[in-house]
Amino acid sequence: MSEPAAPPELSASPPDSTRTGPGRLLVAVYGLFALSASARAVVQIATKFHHAPVAYVLSALAGVVYIIATVTLGRGGPVARRIAVFSCSFELVGVLVVGTWSVADPATFPDATVWSTYGIGYGFVPLVLPVFGLLWLRRVNRRTRVKQPVVTPAENEGGAAAGDVDPVEVSGPGRGAAPATPGTA
Repeated sequence: MSEPAAPPELSASPPDSTRTGPGRLLVAVYGLFALSASARAVVQIATKFHHAPVAYVLSALAGVVYIIATVTLGRGGPVARRIAVFSCSFELVGVLVVGTWSVADPATFPDATVWSTYGIGYGFVPLVLPVFGLLWLRRVNRRTRVKQPVVTPAENEGGAAAGDVDPVEVSGPGRGAAPATPGTA
């Protein structure tokens, strides 16, 4: 009789997490932007708010959005991912609206914000970062959605007692593994 196999160790980040692969780079870039936009806004608001109040408040808003995106992408759970999708979407809309506004009415923006002129002062990273964020979140959400337990015919008909059949993780259409048979490793 063989001994049961030890369960695999749980990794700190499951493979469907925003904390793995390119998700790590995304979190790092968002963290850098959270720090830079927030610090810039604090200094500008504290030292020369009267000079360009709209620009400085928008810089502070950008900093808050980047902080939220950083934290939620770093956490990676289902609720955090939904908040991250909202955050990245808000950021993309913000960059487009503020970018267009700053081009159409430059007098309102005597000093640049992170999002003014579509993020030109930051190499247009504020324009492409939310797109990459949303694409990564879409990829992670799709992978997570596919990994759902499969109900076997025996379970569906009530022929097996609860817990007799292990759920199967499906890695894609038609790629599911057969359920484990009791007594095999």
